[in-house]
Amino acid sequence: MNGRNTKIKEWLFNKLYITRKPVVRVYNGYGDEDALLVYGHVLRQSPLPKKKFKKNFWSNSMSLLRLFMTEPFKGVQVKMQWDGELLQSQTDADGFFKFEWKSPQIPKPGWHEIKVEIAEGKHNEIFGQGKVLVPYSTQYAFISDIDDTFLISHSSNLRKRLYVLFTKNARTRRPFEGVVRHYQLLAHANTTPENPNPFFYVSSSEWNLYHYILEFKRSYGLPEGVYLLSQMKRWYELAKTGQTKHSGKFVRIVRVLKEFPHQKFILLGDDTQQDPEIYSKIVEGFKDRILCVYLRHVGKHKKPETEHYAQQIRSLGVEVCYFKKSEEAIAHSQKIGLIEKI
Repeated sequence: MNGRNTKIKEWLFNKLYITRKPVVRVYNGYGDEDALLVYGHVLRQSPLPKKKFKKNFWSNSMSLLRLFMTEPFKGVQVKMQWDGELLQSQTDADGFFKFEWKSPQIPKPGWHEIKVEIAEGKHNEIFGQGKVLVPYSTQYAFISDIDDTFLISHSSNLRKRLYVLFTKNARTRRPFEGVVRHYQLLAHANTTPENPNPFFYVSSSEWNLYHYILEFKRSYGLPEGVYLLSQMKRWYELAKTGQTKHSGKFVRIVRVLKEFPHQKFILLGDDTQQDPEIYSKIVEGFKDRILCVYLRHVGKHKKPETEHYAQQIRSLGVEVCYFKKSEEAIAHSQKIGLIEKI
């Protein structure tokens, strides 16, 4: 009976395109001459990369469910090489690992390819590849939320949020009108196409959705960037996706600000969750580092609360643009000289 159950289980996982072999996921890292950081997961079970994107409810629902059918591989030693130096780390209970190190030589600006390998036992030939961003010496850097900031998600409405998640895929989800153009203009604000401004996408969405978000980014031409997401969830927590405690988001933003102490930052978010409050606290602690805060008006009943936080930010001498349409945000960016008038 056990043998038959095993075969049925294997057949089901094959149908769902889920591998039961260890996988190393490496997420885009970042840093400078003082410190470099790379994050990732080692998973015993994970979905295989999606190659076909269909437009029917069943296919999209199963594709979403697959992203949460993961099993962490805890306590695994992983290693990577950087500039001839061997670095090692170990996965935690969630299969999560982190490398943090100082480069022996000042790293060149741009994206650097890296490879992380399992460093022990019969799995020592399994690896994952990623990139590390060392920002160019540009005037600005951008920290952006994802859901309802550029990706239409209906975060404040559970029924609508789940409907979009289950009926759409990474290529059929939609950005807000004009937002891609705004982000592309910001990426090249006061710099050149060869030296783009860095983008950091900090969200309460889980690491389960990393490749989903990357596919959305590629489909619509959003700027390349570093993604800092939240703890993975399992399939039975799917209804709670994007509802992680937002205190972690504050911590991740602060870490980026501290990593690049000479950079001016622009914050982009929306009013559906806690961005106004989080950004207000960020400005309070780093008011000389924040040039402007952009908040998209999406939540029907959030305007009074958001105006309160916007006024707090303005009282600290930082610009706030609380807008409904991206054209308003573009006009504001032109008004303050962030981007050129077209």
